[in-house]
Amino acid sequence: MARLEGKKIAITGPRKAEDMARMIGKFGGEAVIRPAQGTVFLDDSQFADQLRSLIEQPVDWLVLTTGVGTEALLSTAEKLGQLDRFIETLRGVKLAARGYKTVNVLRRLGLTPFVRDEDGTTAGLLRLMEPHDLSGQRVGLQLYGDPAPRLNAVLQSWGADCEEILPYRHIPPEGDVVSQLLGEIVSGAVDAVAFTSTVQVRYVMAQAAKAGLLQQVLDAFAGPVLAVAVGKVTAEALYEEGVARVLFPEEERMGSMVVAMSKYYEAGALAGEANVASLDMQLGLSSADAAMIDVANAAGECASGATGRS
Repeated sequence: MARLEGKKIAITGPRKAEDMARMIGKFGGEAVIRPAQGTVFLDDSQFADQLRSLIEQPVDWLVLTTGVGTEALLSTAEKLGQLDRFIETLRGVKLAARGYKTVNVLRRLGLTPFVRDEDGTTAGLLRLMEPHDLSGQRVGLQLYGDPAPRLNAVLQSWGADCEEILPYRHIPPEGDVVSQLLGEIVSGAVDAVAFTSTVQVRYVMAQAAKAGLLQQVLDAFAGPVLAVAVGKVTAEALYEEGVARVLFPEEERMGSMVVAMSKYYEAGALAGEANVASLDMQLGLSSADAAMIDVANAAGECASGATGRS
C-alpha cells in the first residue's frame, strides 16, 4: 500500500528539497516545496565585536547551543589573532553545552562542559542547569541564526543577565511563498508541513503572528494538518511556538522523517483514521522501512539539510 497516497506534504527546507520530494513521491504522496528559510550567513561585523568583548570581559557562564556556532567562535577568534586568549577564556568560565557536536568541539580543545544535556534539547540542558545558582550571573548564549526565547526567558527568571551571541544571521526567503504556505495550512490544503530547521519554524510562526493568523495556524496543527520535524531540536522549537502535536523521528535525517510520516498515516488508515492525532508518535519500523532509511541516508539524497543545530 502507498502509505502517503492522497497526502500533500509541504517541505519548508531549501536544501535537498527535490530529493525529499522524490522520496515522498515513492511513498505515494505529493510534495509541494515552500522554502521558509533564505540564507544563513556568518555575520563577521557585529560578531567580531561580541567576541572581543567576551575575551576582555568574560561572562560567568557560556551556553553553547550548536557545534557549528562554537566552531564559528573559534574561527573568528583565530582571524582576530585571539585564539589562544579565547581558549583561555573558555577555560575560566562555566561552559554549558547542548548536543554531541558541541561537546566534540570542546573535547578537541581539551575542555569539558560544566553542564551538558542528555538528550540534545534545550529543555534537557535547562533541567541540568536549574540546580545551579544563576542569580546575578552573566550568561552568554551562543545561538544559531534565530533567537531562543524559551532559553532566554527561563534563564532570566532564574536571575541571570543574558547576552545573546548570534554569529549567524538569517536572511528571509524572497517572495510570498510563506504567505502561500500559511494559507494552505489554515485552509487544510496541505496534510502535513515538514520542517528541517529551527530557523524555518521561527520564521513561519513569526509570519503567522504578523499576518494575524497565529491562532488559526496553531488550530490547524492541532487538527487536520500534521507538523513534522526532522529531529528533536526542530520539534522543540515547534513546541515552544505553541504547536502541541509534532511528529519527529529518533534519527535526525530526512529519510527517517519521510518514513515516520508514512508509518504515522499507515497507522491512521489501519485505525480507520478515527483520530490520527491520538496515535503514538513513536512508531515502530519494519526491517524494510529501516533498509529504506539506510539506503536513502547513506546515499545522501535525504541527508538533513539543517546544518548546525546540534
